[in-house]
Amino acid sequence: MSEHRERAPRLPPRWFIRFFWSAHRAIYRISGGRLGLWRPRRGRYGTVRLTTTGRRTGQQRSVIVGYFQDGPNLVTLAMNGWADGEPAWWLNLQAHPYATVDLVNGSRAVRARAAEGAERTRLWARWRDIDRQLDAYAAMRSSETAVVILEPQPKPS
Repeated sequence: MSEHRERAPRLPPRWFIRFFWSAHRAIYRISGGRLGLWRPRRGRYGTVRLTTTGRRTGQQRSVIVGYFQDGPNLVTLAMNGWADGEPAWWLNLQAHPYATVDLVNGSRAVRARAAEGAERTRLWARWRDIDRQLDAYAAMRSSETAVVILEPQPKPS
């Protein structure tokens, strides 16, 4: 009798993940925004450039994150490359929820919030459709991964 055992997903070394993030942002910056962002497709996430306000400095901070659309909202995961701890952009959004996203077809103002309850369960399942190993990756973290909803908003004056 053979025992089927699912192996934990392997992550590249942390230095490689950080290098990849930096390279992705550099490609976006050098190309003037022409490269580095893409729309989500069936079974695949898209990428968006998210600009937040630093919780301590008040300065603008940008990061490129994966997302999918849920009606007018954009949905991403606060995963920090599956390492422990919250990503800085999510901590910034918790302090200052208004932000800007740059999509392939333009920019928009958004307001961030964490999905909770049934909404979180539904959106997590949609992410699982995109990444079959989502639960295994999430199990590598000591805390729950936030599902972040970016709702279109006019920026407050």
